Parts: sequence; C-alpha cells; structure tokens
Amino acid sequence: MKGSHSVKNVAIIGGTGYGAVELIRLLQSHRYMKIKQIISHSQYGDQITSVYPHLTEFYDDPMEELNINRLKDEIDVVFLATPAGVAKDLVPQFQESNVQCIDLSGDLRLHAREAYLTWYGKEAAPQEILDEAVYGLSEIYKEEIIKAKIISNPGCFPTSALLGLLPAVEHGILNNQSIVIDGKTGVSGAGRKQSQMTHYSETNENVTPYKIGKHQHIPEIDLYLSQVANEDIATTFTTHLIPMTRGLLCTMYGKLDKQVSTPEVIDLYQSYYETHPFVRIREEGVFPSTKEVYGSNFCDIGLHVDERTNQLIIGSAIDNLVKGAAGQAIQNANLMNGWDEKHGLYHIPIFP
Repeated sequence: MKGSHSVKNVAIIGGTGYGAVELIRLLQSHRYMKIKQIISHSQYGDQITSVYPHLTEFYDDPMEELNINRLKDEIDVVFLATPAGVAKDLVPQFQESNVQCIDLSGDLRLHAREAYLTWYGKEAAPQEILDEAVYGLSEIYKEEIIKAKIISNPGCFPTSALLGLLPAVEHGILNNQSIVIDGKTGVSGAGRKQSQMTHYSETNENVTPYKIGKHQHIPEIDLYLSQVANEDIATTFTTHLIPMTRGLLCTMYGKLDKQVSTPEVIDLYQSYYETHPFVRIREEGVFPSTKEVYGSNFCDIGLHVDERTNQLIIGSAIDNLVKGAAGQAIQNANLMNGWDEKHGLYHIPIFP
C-alpha cells in the first residue's frame, strides 16, 4: 500500500530531552512530517535554542505548554519523549481522535498493569490502552505497526538484545533458559538530568554495572522473547555504564540446542533480516562496534559459534538515541503512514 504523501503535522512532547532533540534533528530532513509544536512542561515559552543552541536556524519557535484539545485539532502525529509515568496519562486522552501516538517511554511496553507497577513503581496505563498499543520493534512487528494508532517504542537495550536474539530463539537453536545479556551503554542513555552516577568525574575512566537484577528493561526483553518462543524465558541481564556519550552494545551468550556452525548461523540471520534495511549482519570473524552505528538507525550484528563451550555468542550494536529511541520512532511513523520505512533515516553513520 502506498502512503499519502501529504505532509503530517507533528508535535513532540518532552521537548528538552535528548530523545526529543534527536527527533528534531532527524525530522528536519523528513519530507512528509513537519514539526508544528515542541511542548515542554518545565520550559514552555522559552526558545529551544536557549537550551540547545545548535538548533539555531532550524527551529526558532518557542516551546509551548501542553494543550490536548489543540493537539487533537492541529496535529497528526505525537511523539511522547517524556519520562516514565507521563505518557500513560496522556495517551488515553487521544484515544477518540485521529492522532497517531508514538511513546518513547516505557509506559506502554508491558501488557500487564501489575508488571508495570512492579518494575516502574507507578500505576499503569488503562488496560485498554495497553491492549491497543503495538510494540514498535520495527523489524519484528511490521505488519501490526502498519495498522496501529498507538505505538510503544522499545527501549534501547531491548532493541539491541531482541534484534540480536530473536532469530536464534525463533529457530529453536538455543537453550532458552541459558541466555545471558551483557549490556554496555553511554551516558546519554540516562537522559539529561545530572546525577552522581553520570557526573564526569564518576564516569570518566570507569565502568560501572548498575540496576543489577532490577533494570526496567528485564521484563520487556523476557516478555517478547517468551512470545516468540512460546515458553517463559528469564534472561540474565546486566547493564554497564561506560565513559562515552552515545552507543550501546549487547554481547549475548546462549547454550546451543542444535549443532550448527558459525557460517550456518550467519546465513540464518542474513535470511531473517534480508528485507530489513536497518539490520546489518557482519561476516564471519567480524563483530560490530558502537562507532560503526554512531548517529544512525542501523543495528549491526556479529555472530560466533564457540565449539569449545557449545555456545552462540552474539554482538548487537546500536546508537541508543537513534535506533534505540528517536530513529526507530520515526521508522514506525513511516510504517504507520505507508511511507518507505527508510525515509529520513537512511544515512551513513558518523565515523570516527
């Protein structure tokens, strides 16, 4: 189906965060979406260039206060780049309108309200909203995304981990109870708000594991792996903060249930992602690094069968702010509106 090429008006709620700024950067080159409103609860009335001077000449309107009725009248697509606990209250207010909602927070990712309360410590969205929201992992749920009005954009770690693991899980080559995920991310993943953990003198020349056993992305990864496997999967998932601005790498391990070679697994992955332009599978002996996807919407995956330990080792690299947030959100908007999913996103990564 060809999409309408009339321009859609866009609003970004949560306008001063890193996810919002990345949306602004990427939407600048999008032919079919135009930013009409940037909404900030804390800084409405200010020019966004007073917060981010690098946007000078590209967006000069002041940020605005949230007005749901105006959004429903004037806006076609709303990107919610808000902290956890905000979108769950806002999205229901658009339910009876034609506005497409794409939530970049974790508010709609878990199907069960009690799971959200357990992992996020807040009351969840209404169950009917959770039931309607489509999980926006673009390569896996493409057909559902095309028909959706509410998208729950995946988290950055789940995007990397799921794209790396799902082909192996779906084809039954892993012992699904043996999966270990070692995740490393740059400090932009923590957002713009300063904390001791992301303070320069704490982060520089340091690697820090964090949220051991209680990271909010654990149930998200387990849920969508379990759906594909048709069995309950509980992964071991450990995150680390490393001293760089952007980038995210998951190195994953799982015991093999089938005898396969590295070339066979690479062939399986290349076939699985053959029609998906943003997933790039490395050749044998080559693993990705975060620099190779910097500033891009690509997910690069490397694979190795360790015959000595009978394990599959998977490396999956993304830019946490693009494929892990704003880029995938735009990819989903493209799919929802029948546009080429690459539109506005198919750029060479920045290197070095």
